[in-house]
Amino acid sequence: MLDRVRQTMRARHYSDATLGTYVNWIRRFILFHGKRHPEEMGEAEVTQFLTHLAVDDNVAASTQNQALSAILFLYRHVLDRQLEWLDRIVRAKRPVRLPVVLSRDEVAEVLRRIHGVSWLIGSLIYGSGMRLLECHRLRVKDIDFRRFEVTVRDGKGRKDRMTLFPKKLVTPFTAHLERVQQQHRRDLKMDAGSVALPYALERKYPKAAWEWAWQWVFPASRMYVDRDTGRRRRHHIHQTVFQRAMKEAVRSAGISKPATSHSLRHCFATHLLEDGYDIRTIQELMGHQDVSTTMVYLHVLNRGGLGVRSPLDTVLSD
Repeated sequence: MLDRVRQTMRARHYSDATLGTYVNWIRRFILFHGKRHPEEMGEAEVTQFLTHLAVDDNVAASTQNQALSAILFLYRHVLDRQLEWLDRIVRAKRPVRLPVVLSRDEVAEVLRRIHGVSWLIGSLIYGSGMRLLECHRLRVKDIDFRRFEVTVRDGKGRKDRMTLFPKKLVTPFTAHLERVQQQHRRDLKMDAGSVALPYALERKYPKAAWEWAWQWVFPASRMYVDRDTGRRRRHHIHQTVFQRAMKEAVRSAGISKPATSHSLRHCFATHLLEDGYDIRTIQELMGHQDVSTTMVYLHVLNRGGLGVRSPLDTVLSD
């Protein structure tokens, strides 16, 4: 059953992360009901499982909806069952929360406490508004130093987009890529140096996997053996590397806000709004499908009360 799920998801070009998440939820759903086959179950069993997640496991609404999406995929696309009850299941309502945004001084304090490759990643996220995984998946060909642009490939919603590349990062990134290229040349001498390519590009361009343009901007320090090809390769750096560096930097800076790597992306949008840039432009740079998603940053502008001056400040003014 789980092999069928994997094959169906790969045929539909789902990401590896989504594939792993869906398989995990479907496995938990089956185990929860004593390994009964999904063909034998229906609306009652799905509702019981989702209720268990909410009541017993106390998961967030987004987690419950993620589990539901996995189960719906199983019934609709793997088992090919178009049942009426699938449309009657109500998704949990996610609470509307404001993003955690740091001030410009706080961002500077955090970045001063991050070093090496993690500093490059953090600076690029704040300077371009990219998501952490989008940053890690960058390839050499995606950065245009002359036009100060970054191309985000296959981002959220399977969309490509263009965003900014900060001018102040040109020199450190050039030096970083020189080191990465030297490492790539050493890998080639060791009969390695290839990277995984998306979709069927490896068959269409057999030599592209070894070309410099296709290499990861942030490669991992260790190589692995690809189980399909048997080749020794490098993957991009893992997300936890920067996440740990960011957590330690926030703690070291004495910042009480629960800031994460994603907070730097929120800071990018909020600070651009403070500088007077158009919200539609920021929507494009962020890769938001709906402008209403971008408008949440209007509520966290560093002006207090959406730019309204408190009457107390007038009464107690010097």
